[in-house]
Amino acid sequence: MIAYFSDIYHGLISLLVGMGITFREFIKPPVTVAYPYETLTMCARYRGHIELLADDEGNPNCVVCGLCERACPSECISITSVKPEGSKKKVLTGYTLDFTRCSLCGSCVESCNFSAIAFSREYNLASSRKEDFHIDLFKRLEEKKR
Repeated sequence: MIAYFSDIYHGLISLLVGMGITFREFIKPPVTVAYPYETLTMCARYRGHIELLADDEGNPNCVVCGLCERACPSECISITSVKPEGSKKKVLTGYTLDFTRCSLCGSCVESCNFSAIAFSREYNLASSRKEDFHIDLFKRLEEKKR
């Protein structure tokens, strides 16, 4: 009989402790945001997908050396270029990123000696279509140029 009342007593104490914790958390301010209507400010070290950087005239800094493509462990970068007739240098014609395979390791950014790519600050890339994550960075740079 004593064990019965002891179990009831310990159960009530446990209930009161749990309700006390719940009440304390209830009166604290919320830590979440209403996402579609409010956005968080990203910290300075946030790493989004990579983006091409341009010079003062809006042309890409990329010299089509291919170091970023070779440094990528997940092989998500593909570069296309053309060597114009009579020119010594290649000209960048396409720089695509398969963001579904990218692990954001930063090997491509570290390997670039020409400051041609950097991490973007873009974080709102939600989509249900896989095609939306195959990003043509060269086209995006051209659109920014206009």
